[in-house]
Amino acid sequence: MSPADVCKTPTPGGPVPIPYPNTGLPMMAASITTKVLVCGMPALTKKSTIPMTNGDQPGTAGGAVSGKIMGKVEFAAGSAKVKLEGSPAVRLTTPTKHNDGNATGAVLQPSQQKVMVMS
Repeated sequence: MSPADVCKTPTPGGPVPIPYPNTGLPMMAASITTKVLVCGMPALTKKSTIPMTNGDQPGTAGGAVSGKIMGKVEFAAGSAKVKLEGSPAVRLTTPTKHNDGNATGAVLQPSQQKVMVMS
């Protein structure tokens, strides 16, 4: 979740930069683990991406930095102690980059509810 994805929103007086909340759902992630499963489901690592976000659609003139809307989420960091298939594990509160780097945020929703990596 990113609280402020600033996108240029069309108005009669021209585009105006407006912040929109921007979310990417972890269960839609790509480049997930294939050999390590958590509760029978693939896990997220720093290499994972969420290909599409939601919330900034009114800013049809694009993000202030990226020039895009609904761009991908990338994980900016991961666990320093837990690696899955050679890449740092994503955990709750891992920093994120939303809309192709237009905004920053954090993982606020676990991809599954049974196990949380906290270190």
